Amino acid sequence: MTSRNTTFQTSTPEPTGVPGLDEVLTGGLPGGHLYLIEGTPGAGKTTLGLQFLLQGRTLGQKGLYVTLSETSDELAEGAFSHGWDLQDIEIFDLLSDEGLSAEAEQSILQPSDFELGETIRGIMALVERIRPERVVFDSLSELRLLSQNPLRYRRQILALKRFFHTHQCTVLMLDDMSTGAGDMHLHSIAHGVIRLEQNTGTYGPDKRRLRVVKLRGVRFREGVHDFNLDKGGVQVFTRLVASEHGRAHAVEAVSSGNAQLDQLLGGGLVPGSNVLFAGPAGVGKTTTAVCCARAAMERGEKAALFLFDEGIKTLLMRSRALGLDVERFHSTGQLSIRTVDPAEISAGQFSHYVRDAIEQQGVSTVVIDTLNAYLLAMPGSNFLLLQMHELLTYLNLQGVTSILVLSQHGLAGDMPNDVDLSYLSDSMLQFRYFEARGQLLKAVSVVKSRATAHASTIHQFRLGVGGLEIGNALTDFQGVMAGVPRYLGRTSLLGETGQA
Repeated sequence: MTSRNTTFQTSTPEPTGVPGLDEVLTGGLPGGHLYLIEGTPGAGKTTLGLQFLLQGRTLGQKGLYVTLSETSDELAEGAFSHGWDLQDIEIFDLLSDEGLSAEAEQSILQPSDFELGETIRGIMALVERIRPERVVFDSLSELRLLSQNPLRYRRQILALKRFFHTHQCTVLMLDDMSTGAGDMHLHSIAHGVIRLEQNTGTYGPDKRRLRVVKLRGVRFREGVHDFNLDKGGVQVFTRLVASEHGRAHAVEAVSSGNAQLDQLLGGGLVPGSNVLFAGPAGVGKTTTAVCCARAAMERGEKAALFLFDEGIKTLLMRSRALGLDVERFHSTGQLSIRTVDPAEISAGQFSHYVRDAIEQQGVSTVVIDTLNAYLLAMPGSNFLLLQMHELLTYLNLQGVTSILVLSQHGLAGDMPNDVDLSYLSDSMLQFRYFEARGQLLKAVSVVKSRATAHASTIHQFRLGVGGLEIGNALTDFQGVMAGVPRYLGRTSLLGETGQA
C-alpha cells in the first residue's frame, strides 16, 4: 500500500462586513467554504447576507446573490432602506417573468417552467460566467421544496458545495428554518453554522441574539451574542469575557470629593474596585455618585454616567442647584452622559456601550444609575447577575472606579431589593431615612469594603448648596439601620450647635 502526503493550507479568514461578528468568529469566515445562516423570517438573514457581499465589493471581490424567494426589486428596496446600493453585485432572480438571457445584467429563471436540475445548472452557468468570490443563496426552503425528498435535496446541496469549492467561492446559504428547529442535513454538510434568534415576547422592540453553532477549524467565541437590526444593517455585540481585557493600573485610594466620606471609606475610592450605593428613592444616592465623578474629573480624569431613570437635563439642573458644577465637564466632553431606555436595549448592547466608554474614550469612573431599571432589560435576574459579574470584573481589571446605584423599596423598616448584588460589590454604602425632632433626616454607613479598613459607624448626612455634608457618628441612636431609630438626645444633629 502506498501512502500519499497531502499538504493542507489554512483558509484566510474573510471579513463579513458585520460589525462585531468578526470578533465572534475570531477574524472572519475562512474563505472557499459553504456556511449556513439559519433563522426565522425577520431575524436578519438577508441583511447579513447583503452586508457580506457589500464587504466583498469593498475588497474588490465579485458578489452573486441568488434569490429564490424575493424579487430583485424587493431586494434592492431592502438594501436602499439601509442606505446601500447593489451596484456591481450580480442578482440571480427566479421570481421574474422575464426571459433568460446570457447577456442580461441579471439572470432569470421561472421555477414553474424548469425542474430542479435546470435551476441548479442555471446557477452553475452563471457562476462559470462571472466567477464570483462571494455568493449568497436565499433561501434553501425553495430548493428543499423543488427537491421533493430529503435524499435528492442532500445530493443537490453536496453537488453545490463541491462546485462552489472548486471555484473558490465563499458561500452563505440562508435557511428560514421552515422544517423546524434546524436541518441536521445542512449542519453536517456546512463548514459553519450561524443561528439568528428573534425574541418577540418582550415589551418594546424584538430582542435578537446570535449563536455560532459550529465553525470547523476555528476557535470561535461560543455562547449567545446580542445583536441589533436597524438602519445600517446588523450589528453584533460580542459577549463580554472579562479575563481577556486586563491591564496594569494604580491601586492607591483616591478622594470621593468629600473628606468625611473618604474617612468612612477608609481613605477613599480604590481604582479597580466597585462600590454599591443602596437605599430608598430620593435619599441622595445619585447625587453622591455625581460628587465622586466630579472629584475624578477635577483630577483630570474622564467619567461616564449611564442613566436609566432620569434625563440629562434633570441631572444637570439638580447638580447645578447643589453646587456640583458638572455641566462644564459635560460641555467639554470630559463627562459622558448617556440615557438608556431599558425597553430598547439588550444587556450585550449595554456592555458594548460601557466598553466603548473605557476603551475608546478613556473613561476611568463609571456610574450606573440604577440597577433596578437595568434589570428590566434582562429576561431574568439570573442572567442579570451573570452579566453584571462579567461587567464588574471587566471594569475592575481595567482599573476603573465603578459606582452602582440600587434603589430599595419603601422608606423605612425592611426594604427588599429587586436583586441582591451586595456579594458582587467590593464596597457598599447603605443610605437610610430616620426621624428626629419632627424631621425626616438621612443616615449613611459603609457596610463593607474589601480594599480598605472602613469605619463601622453610622452618620447623618444631608444635601445642600455645598453638595454632600456628613455629620458626626450617631452614637445616641439605636435602630437606624432598621429604619425605626430611637434617639437618646446627646448627639447634635447637622445644623445644631456643636455639630460640624
